[in-house]
Amino acid sequence: MTRRRILACALGGLLLAATGAAAQDYPTRPIRFIVGFAAGGGNDLFARLVVAKFQEQTGYTAVVENKAGAGGRISSEYVAKQAPDGYTVLVGATGQMSIASAIYPNLNYNAVTSFIPLNMIASFPLVMTVPANHPAKTVKELVEWAKAHPDKANYGSSSPAFTITTELFKLKTGAPAVAIPFKSSNASVLCVMAGDCLLTIGDGPPAIPLITSGKVRALAVTGSERSPELPDVPSMAEAGYPDVNIKLWSGFFVPAGTPAPIVQKLTADLGRALADPAVQNGLKKMATTPGGPTGDAFKKVIEADIKSFSDVVKAANLKFDE
Repeated sequence: MTRRRILACALGGLLLAATGAAAQDYPTRPIRFIVGFAAGGGNDLFARLVVAKFQEQTGYTAVVENKAGAGGRISSEYVAKQAPDGYTVLVGATGQMSIASAIYPNLNYNAVTSFIPLNMIASFPLVMTVPANHPAKTVKELVEWAKAHPDKANYGSSSPAFTITTELFKLKTGAPAVAIPFKSSNASVLCVMAGDCLLTIGDGPPAIPLITSGKVRALAVTGSERSPELPDVPSMAEAGYPDVNIKLWSGFFVPAGTPAPIVQKLTADLGRALADPAVQNGLKKMATTPGGPTGDAFKKVIEADIKSFSDVVKAANLKFDE
């Protein structure tokens, strides 16, 4: 063995030893969990629920910080630039990861290569609602009604995620509908309640109280399974449209380059917090399915989502302002 190779091996051994020691001592200071949305929103609530249990179980100091803006992209850009040492964790959602990758060509981060996925926090379907007094009682009846009244067919949307889902529904059914933009999913479903929007496909929390009180009617939830929060509402697959299979998710990520022992430790510790019955029940009350894939399996979900969303954007010729 040459002197150069001996030296390289020795340096490599020292580096591995240093990395192992750092991981063994980790953490020695507070871990920051960065949420890309305002306090009180879904991703913020998910994060605070899990991080509180994470602190309780491990004794580590952890803080949740909100860096809201640009649909979560500001927080992703920020975390991607942080030192890969396990002290900055991104709470990333479908919108800022998979969907942003599909619709914005000039992102300052790459959802797949800039981060290492840790744990999926939860996933959830979207729910289609129509006015409570609308004659359509099923999704197929709604499609027929929209085709017969194209001048009255519109939909409310407050997010590229909801727009893409509704445009996928249009592609698969041939139903016409013009988008009406809103600043929140709550505003979209209120438009439906007032009868000014034919439909909206959005997240469950703002819609479920109006559904259960009879102020709007839910026709379906996206995907192949019913929502536990809406057991009487069929899935899109049951309604006859299995290709409208979009689910959104939220998860934990660290910057690429974070040492494997730290990644493994964080994944295990966060996994224990997610498995806690109180955390599971709290997530279920927010109309989500707790947990999900970790690591490489989570990465494959993101890659598949990017392709699916990109295909819809191309087929529907959608354009989004950055």
